[in-house]
Amino acid sequence: MIEMKKTRSQLKREAILDAAKRAFLEYGVHGTSMDKLAALASVSKRTVYNHFSNKEQLVLHLLSELWTQSMVDVDVDYNPKAGLREQLLHLVEAEINLVSGTEFLGLSRAAAGYYLFNEEKLQDAMTEFPTDSTALHRWINAAMADGKLRSADIDVAFNQLHSLVKGVCYWPQLLGYEAGLSKEEKTRLASESVDLFLAYYQVNK
Repeated sequence: MIEMKKTRSQLKREAILDAAKRAFLEYGVHGTSMDKLAALASVSKRTVYNHFSNKEQLVLHLLSELWTQSMVDVDVDYNPKAGLREQLLHLVEAEINLVSGTEFLGLSRAAAGYYLFNEEKLQDAMTEFPTDSTALHRWINAAMADGKLRSADIDVAFNQLHSLVKGVCYWPQLLGYEAGLSKEEKTRLASESVDLFLAYYQVNK
């Protein structure tokens, strides 16, 4: 397979994103100017603006990329012949690894100061993270359709499981009042969250 050579524009965009990731994690959104981003990426400020209209759009794009790679593009499809717990555990572990990761948490903190106090922009930002396209949402939908999980509102079921995870390994760390979980704690959280979810939704035949 012939690998397509990247254009100058694509290379500059990648340089901007790499510079933004490093700058936001170190200085935060407010501490990072477009001039600083341009210098770090070795491009002109005009080039930065040609790709991204503002810093907030940049940090949102970085978060969206991480979300898509870890939650949407996960190559896990519902398997009617495999055990529910094993399949669901794999998906929940992927989410825990994402939301508790240093990079995702750091970028979330960088974005929080801007979006959490701007309701209209926060609502717009959330459209970048559609839950119905995630591997976990697709899996729950397929398991319900197969009769292995009780029929219910899929969005409610997804959010219940999502909240079990983020209530322990994302929000406390984002707000800074709890330290990150150890590997063992993450494993236990995944196991207990899946067991709680299946205790209510799994259909025993």
